[in-house]
Amino acid sequence: MLGDPIGEMKGRVTYVKVADIEGPTMETSVSASGTLKGVQVTETLTYMASPSSQGAFHGVGNGVIQSSDGEIATYTGEGIGRYDALGILKWRGAVFFQTNSGGKLEFLNNIVGVFEAQVDTQGNFTDKTWEWK
Repeated sequence: MLGDPIGEMKGRVTYVKVADIEGPTMETSVSASGTLKGVQVTETLTYMASPSSQGAFHGVGNGVIQSSDGEIATYTGEGIGRYDALGILKWRGAVFFQTNSGGKLEFLNNIVGVFEAQVDTQGNFTDKTWEWK
């Protein structure tokens, strides 16, 4: 069941690399900031994406979230991306959070999120995540 919103992030693609020409596979890094349940955070995300069937992409990534006072949470995620008619790459998928934090980010420990993210033609990144209960 889809639960409450966890948060929203906005940022930019900071790095793109051809990781493998067989497939091919692209490595992309993103730097973003926003709020997760009211906590101001920054995020660094790197994902690997390869074309799958019918014009879609399959992506797998890892991320680190940091609060302004230094708390850390991490996640792994997986999703499917498709370009729309305007050239915006729209991703849908799931993320799995972990943290040893006993503070503001403790709510992220061992929860699953469902996300909608997109990257526009200028490299702007946006993401919305909900808890999956």
